Amino acid sequence: MRYNQMGRTGLFVSELCLGTMTFGGQGEIWSKVGDLNLAQAEQVVKTALDAGINFIDTANVYSMGESEALLGQALRNLGVRRADVVIATKVFGDMGRGPNDRGASRGHIMDSVEESLDRLQVDHIDLFQIHGNDIVTPVEETLRALDDLVRQGLVRYVGVSNWQAWRIMKALGISERQNLARFETLQAYYTIAGRDLEREIVPLLTEERVGLMVWSPLAGGLLSGKFGPGSNGPEGARRVTFDFPPVHRERAFACIEAMRQIGNAHGVTVARVALAWLLSKAHVTTVIIGARTVEQLEDNIAATELTLSPEEIATLDAVSELPPEYPGWMLKRQSAVRLPPPFGKKG
Repeated sequence: MRYNQMGRTGLFVSELCLGTMTFGGQGEIWSKVGDLNLAQAEQVVKTALDAGINFIDTANVYSMGESEALLGQALRNLGVRRADVVIATKVFGDMGRGPNDRGASRGHIMDSVEESLDRLQVDHIDLFQIHGNDIVTPVEETLRALDDLVRQGLVRYVGVSNWQAWRIMKALGISERQNLARFETLQAYYTIAGRDLEREIVPLLTEERVGLMVWSPLAGGLLSGKFGPGSNGPEGARRVTFDFPPVHRERAFACIEAMRQIGNAHGVTVARVALAWLLSKAHVTTVIIGARTVEQLEDNIAATELTLSPEEIATLDAVSELPPEYPGWMLKRQSAVRLPPPFGKKG
């Protein structure tokens, strides 16, 4: 297991992060994702920690708090030293029927952090993330609330999820100008079958040294190797009951076929190849993996032992290449004239 610097902070996190969306199974959506009870969650957490994973991600909205509660109890039952695990959680989603039980307002943030701390049974959260884009609350209000939590010691770092590039950049500018705690991470959807992030967001993250946490690296199970042309996947598979996130299936199936050939050459699953491709990207800080079973988790963890050759990466890059889009194709064309020519050399 390798460890990467989280953004520009001094904190190092494992290249794989354990996702806990499968814990609890409370509610219509979460029951389709997973319904692990405490004993099962404890086994998954132990397997992850034993493999060297020190980073665990959850959210208050996962099973309406049950995921956080199960994670907190599992860590306590396992006797995990607080300093040995980096705990990340998120706030934004609908946590009640009241008009202020959602969003990124100061009120909802302050109410939610206390509740998350209680459920997790800890005195601080390592990474507190805004889970979505609040179109009502001013960015300044959100950032000021997060900064207060950092100053109070309840939160150590802050991050964001599912925001546009311009909005992230606006937040970073406000934080710098007003000397507020800044977003150190972005949690975003990114797979070999969904590389939209590379158009605007990845260059921003690289330039501003913001860490990238990848969610749904297997596209909701579509890249597990169990799906393909003419196959709807096995009965009970998450994609069968919860068809999310949206994927261009023709392009995805072409990627799966290419990964299957590479996987066969290495004697590994398609899922491992998909994860190894992500882990080969310098802009990826950590890849979040969730599992319903220990066996599934162990197969995903084994992706850290798979090293793809430059030729294999080039093959996968080519088959998954994004279609040209403006202004990208124009920027590429115009950038060519700024590449260093061989001045002083005779042809």
